[in-house]
Amino acid sequence: MKDFFYGIETLFVDYLFAPYDMLRAMELDSWWGANMISWMFLAIGFVAFLYWMRKLADFNASGEEDRSSTSHSFLG
Repeated sequence: MKDFFYGIETLFVDYLFAPYDMLRAMELDSWWGANMISWMFLAIGFVAFLYWMRKLADFNASGEEDRSSTSHSFLG
């Protein structure tokens, strides 16, 4: 049973986390190069946020939603 958990450790430490070790080693030489993936994910998230807000604005402007009733009478 102990070998099973050592196998999981080997899989993650030696193989799946290897790209993160390369980025950590690269940070000493180039901070920008090491953080390029973080900037890329940030840009993708920002573009997705803008796309989602645009779609929400389009849906709101189309008037498809029924706003005549609320969940409580005191809300409107």
